[in-house]
Amino acid sequence: MPPTHDAEAVAVAAERRWALIVAAIIAVLVLMMVVTGLHWAAMPPSRVETVDINTLHLKGEFVESNLGTAVDDDGKVTVRLIAQQYSFQPQCIVVPADTPVTFRGTATDAIHGFIVGRTNANTMLIPGFVATFTTSFRTTGEQLMPCHEYCGTGHEAMWARVQVLPREEFLARAQPGERMSCVPR
Repeated sequence: MPPTHDAEAVAVAAERRWALIVAAIIAVLVLMMVVTGLHWAAMPPSRVETVDINTLHLKGEFVESNLGTAVDDDGKVTVRLIAQQYSFQPQCIVVPADTPVTFRGTATDAIHGFIVGRTNANTMLIPGFVATFTTSFRTTGEQLMPCHEYCGTGHEAMWARVQVLPREEFLARAQPGERMSCVPR
């Protein structure tokens, strides 16, 4: 019978090597997380825009009269919106089809988010920060825009609508300096 003593020593040595390798991998991953966290804490991403949620409704870009869809002086279409428990302002957004539309939004009280129908329009809205993205809508019609970040007991009722109009119809309805919405003011 061969001695089990040597086989056992080989197995223990192999287990120790694997334990050291796994410990080294874990240590490297933790070190990477710490270094990355410290780097981003000292150097936040360059596109971060902040707003004061306490004065959001009083001054600046997100006052109530500035919410909705607007055609800027340079011809670009911009949608400004606010999320708050448990609604979006404006409740209904009008956008043109086959045209780049820039969404700019923020939240006032909790983390919210939205996705528009079956499009790639999808973002999170975090209190104090401005979320910006640009997308185009290929098909006309109405699409739902539900909140997709749980924000409290009324979350399931938090949604808005997006009406996508043919480009020509949208431009005919757009008035310079006015904000468009499909909800009467």
